[in-house]
Amino acid sequence: MVVTTMQIKTGKRIELIDITDKVREQLKDTGVKNGICVISTKHTTTSIIINENESGLVSDILELLEKLVPAHAGYAHDRIENNADAHLKAVLLGSSETLPVIDGNLHLGTWQSIFLVEMDGPRTREVTVTVISS
Repeated sequence: MVVTTMQIKTGKRIELIDITDKVREQLKDTGVKNGICVISTKHTTTSIIINENESGLVSDILELLEKLVPAHAGYAHDRIENNADAHLKAVLLGSSETLPVIDGNLHLGTWQSIFLVEMDGPRTREVTVTVISS
């Protein structure tokens, strides 16, 4: 098992950041040919998702999150930090994704990208890449 981390600086309160190439670099450095790769975030207001990196779709995802969990909607946690919507959005999306590694490559579909979803930025976030070889 090889565990690495990377720092991602976010620039907006809520945004999707394509980290696919960074994850690929981390995987390449491990030398693992076959196994699994887990991409995770330890922050309670970020998520890791896989989807298509197309600007319209990225915008649609952000709009959907805002419709499902609008900011400042009277959440109890807002009394403490005023970011309850960010925590709730993260609950819906999850904190990790797991992908097969085949012949040293992430097994992604043609249009799939790996995103860090920031929901309470801008901040510096840590993403962990754990590679387990078979």
